[in-house]
Amino acid sequence: MTKVPVLVTGGAGYIGSHAVLALKDAGWPVSVIDNLTTGFRFALPDGVPFYQGDIEDGDLLARIIAEQGIGAVMHFAGSVVVPESVENPLKYYHNNTAKSRALIESAVKGGVRHFIFSSTAATYGVPEVSPVTEDSPKRPINPYGMSKLMTEIMLADIARAHPLNFCALRYFNVAGADPQARTGQSTAGATHLIKVAVEAALGKRGHVAVFGTDYATPDGTGVRDYIHVSDLAEAHVLALGALIEQPERSLTMNCGYGRGFSVLEVLDAVDRVTNRTIVRQMEGRRAGDPDSLISDNSRIRATVPWVPKYADLETIVTHALAWERRLTEILGEG
Repeated sequence: MTKVPVLVTGGAGYIGSHAVLALKDAGWPVSVIDNLTTGFRFALPDGVPFYQGDIEDGDLLARIIAEQGIGAVMHFAGSVVVPESVENPLKYYHNNTAKSRALIESAVKGGVRHFIFSSTAATYGVPEVSPVTEDSPKRPINPYGMSKLMTEIMLADIARAHPLNFCALRYFNVAGADPQARTGQSTAGATHLIKVAVEAALGKRGHVAVFGTDYATPDGTGVRDYIHVSDLAEAHVLALGALIEQPERSLTMNCGYGRGFSVLEVLDAVDRVTNRTIVRQMEGRRAGDPDSLISDNSRIRATVPWVPKYADLETIVTHALAWERRLTEILGEG
């Protein structure tokens, strides 16, 4: 299989920077475009061509595709905070849908043949059944999920009209950090539970809010499928290989471990790893949060040789904690 040059959009962000490492570690030529709105230049390894700019800049995209001989795009750039999407839907339809349309147009014009899209389990909304399969109804309940679903629909239409195939990977709850602490989640004010919990364990937050204790789950708190970000990045590399091997085929696949942990189970794991007790502040439910959201990952396991290496909650927490300490050093905090 030819390892074509890959352009990673949003490659200085949380998941994108892990994908850059996974590609580089596996010997793929890789370049990055990021406007650094939420990304960080320090998240990228030395020697990776970097372009600071926006994915809707057609002239810049044309230049990158030509200069680097881009054969595939991994598209991570976008906005990801669900409550913000409800408050500011125009931002999300612009950043996640309109800009994606512009990026896909640049890819088609530049002769790019393969496109991997960072999608989300938010496309399912509140599923009636868990675990959730890829064929479950898509009923997003917020502009974030809808903006991503609209991009999936665009890709399917464009793949029928042009010589481009795609893979939409629907993430469940991404967590953890690179095992070597080369990169991790660095965004200030992040809302992801494990990130928030390790910040609290290190004294960066006074408490962790637990939203809802009356769900139909064993301990009353919401259950989610947490996937290590490095396992997720590896899934992208394998998906790219699958697109190259069968250029007439496009794919949509869930990315999760197929098992869930409750909010309290996650906080217990952080307490065990840090040997500290995080202050837990019980609050009311957030609108639209399902009792349980767990992936059926049988399709990705049947399609690519994906064997997760870090499918252990305490390992995920340990790597997140190590990165949080490293981030404190990088940013000169404390």
